[in-house]
Parts: sequence; structure tokens; C-alpha cells
Amino acid sequence: MHILLVEDDPLLGDGLRAGLRQLGFRVDWVRDGQAAESELRTQSYAAAVLDLGLPLKDGIDVLTAIRRAGVSVPVLVMTARDAVPDRIKALDIGADDYVIKPIDLHELAARLRSLVRRAYGQSQESLTAQDVVLDPAAHSVSKNGEAVALSTREFDLLYAFMLNADRVLSREQLEQHLYSWGQEVESNAVEVHIHNLRRKLGNGLIHTVRGVGYILLRESQKP
Repeated sequence: MHILLVEDDPLLGDGLRAGLRQLGFRVDWVRDGQAAESELRTQSYAAAVLDLGLPLKDGIDVLTAIRRAGVSVPVLVMTARDAVPDRIKALDIGADDYVIKPIDLHELAARLRSLVRRAYGQSQESLTAQDVVLDPAAHSVSKNGEAVALSTREFDLLYAFMLNADRVLSREQLEQHLYSWGQEVESNAVEVHIHNLRRKLGNGLIHTVRGVGYILLRESQKP
């Protein structure tokens, strides 16, 4: 899951980025409100963690601006502002969750997974398509009840597909799910990972839509 972390405290930001990466998240980190607004307007993220007390532009103003611009990314506000009016204002202008610092890292990860599930209309923690089950919290995949070993990139790609089951995704969209800033992307990287997923999970799960992209089918196609 590719998220944006907006936190101006260098020690806290570095710790959160490292901890979330260990839990399987891909994290881009910015330290001021102007950079946060620019990223959220121009890049695709599964979710954002937004501090409020930011330099250059306050987090409330960032949230107001992106919602007015039609940016629907789930936003978890994480701040030291614990007054009830602050919480009400943030939630009313478009925050999806509001937590007070400090927060346990595993709770933060669980809240992010929950926000993303809700954003994609998923009610259960585990995602299921055909005979494949993906558990984001356990970082595990099974097929017909048998565990399947996937690389980190393969898992992330399958996660993106299963969140968007029955929707066509372009290669560019899939690359945004897989890679953070500054990472070089080989021209055929997505195709290689899809080939590996088909080899491990069968050819009936992910289909090519010529000239457009790829689609994961929640239900198997009948002959």
C-alpha cells in the first residue's frame, strides 16, 4: 500500500516511515503543507497521514484545498491537537479519521488498512477473489487454503488488483501502487510481476485488456 506521510518533526517522521515500511507500506514523506497539497493533487496514493501543525500551510488548509479540488484520497489526521472543536472541524471538512499523538504503530497501520478497505467498498479485512485469499495484516496469500509465497512486489501488485477487483487498471496505475519516489521502474516490470502471479495463482485470475491494461476477476469466467 502506497501512502503519503505528512509530518514536519524529523525524528517522528523518520520513525514512522521506517516502522510503516517494516509493516509492508510504501511511504513517501513530506514535511510541509505546500508539498503535501502538491503531492495529493498530482500523485495517486492509497491513503495519507496528515499532521495539522505544518510549516508553510496548515494541515486544515491542506485538507480543505484538496477536498475542494475533488481529491478523494482517504486522510487520517494524526496530530497533537486534542480539543474537540479541532476534531469536529477536521472531520467535517473531509478527514476520514482523527487520532491524537502518540499512537501505537500497529494501530496506525490497522486504521490505514481500514480506511483503504472502506474507500474501495471492502467490508472484510481479508480480500477474496475466486479461490485466492489475501490478508493484508498478516501479509499472507492462500489459494484453495494452501499458502502461496509471493515476493513483496507480487504481494503489493495482487493487493492493488484485489482492492480494484473487476476494474481495469493501466500499467501506469499499477506502477503508482508499486513504486515510491526515486525508484527506477523497468519498462516491463509490471508485466514480469503479473507473469509470476499467473504462474503461482493460475491464469484465470488476472486478464489482459489489450491496449488498456489488466483486470482481476472476482468470479471465475465460465467456459
